[in-house]
Amino acid sequence: MAVTRTTLSTLFDCVGNTPLLDLGPFFPGAPGVGLFAKAEFLNPTGSVKDRAAVAMLRAGIKAGKLTPDKTILDATSGNTGISYATFGAALGYRVELCIPANASRERRAILQALGAVLNESDPLLSSDGAELAAEELAARHPERYFFPDQYNNPENWLAHYHHTAREIWEATGGEVSHFVSGIGSGGTFVGVSRRLKELNPGVTCVLMQPDSPFHALEGNRHLETTRKPGFYDPGLPDRVVTVTTEDAKACQLRLARTAGLFVGTSSGANVHVASEIARSLPPGSLVVTILCDSGFRYLDDSVWRGESLASPGAGNA
Repeated sequence: MAVTRTTLSTLFDCVGNTPLLDLGPFFPGAPGVGLFAKAEFLNPTGSVKDRAAVAMLRAGIKAGKLTPDKTILDATSGNTGISYATFGAALGYRVELCIPANASRERRAILQALGAVLNESDPLLSSDGAELAAEELAARHPERYFFPDQYNNPENWLAHYHHTAREIWEATGGEVSHFVSGIGSGGTFVGVSRRLKELNPGVTCVLMQPDSPFHALEGNRHLETTRKPGFYDPGLPDRVVTVTTEDAKACQLRLARTAGLFVGTSSGANVHVASEIARSLPPGSLVVTILCDSGFRYLDDSVWRGESLASPGAGNA
């Protein structure tokens, strides 16, 4: 049978519908308590950010704001930028990104391989500095850029409201009792939490964040000391739980060496907090968290050599 263009899948079609993995055998909770993680590192570019990027690009094209003469511009700590660069290349758009100068070498290398132009911002300002730089560029040259503005674009959280939350709800048969996630742009936490609470007001939504402004949880916000995403709703978290960089990395290493899940530091932080919560809950509870991205973006990290860490099975997670 002849294959026509209309029967072929695009990269957009490969985003979402990621599996929900059972972490219980590796991180046992209290008796009768389930611990599951959404495998977002299995999206086409290797991170949860594909969902928001696709939603924002589709909306831009539909509204006539993203046209062939425009360059896609945004701030990123790396993952959303990789999504933009990938889908931009597939659709024929130029991509220019503002990124902290201390973003991992792997992320910068991937972005450059995909043809993105990088503007490095002050590393001491983290993602805030990149955001300010992108806002300034977009305001100075509106004729040149399509600026999705991931930190303020409602399409970001709506992608998770309509899809990620629904997938979690359906995969758990509506039995999810706790949701745990950190905040970078805020889309995952806001969208999933908002929808799950509509489906069941009894769902507890736990916000994970680094324990201090000076941390190595790349892409995660310490909300007290950084700019908050424009759509962040402080009424959504039922609890805020902090995690140290050391605990996050110990859990990251444990996920790789005991569960075969090669994921990034944010995933380690999420699972560390989720597993701690799962150990304190009554039977019948079901905790869901997010495996945000692939460990291939952190290959230079000393965590993989076990430096300054206890053995992977002896962490606090």
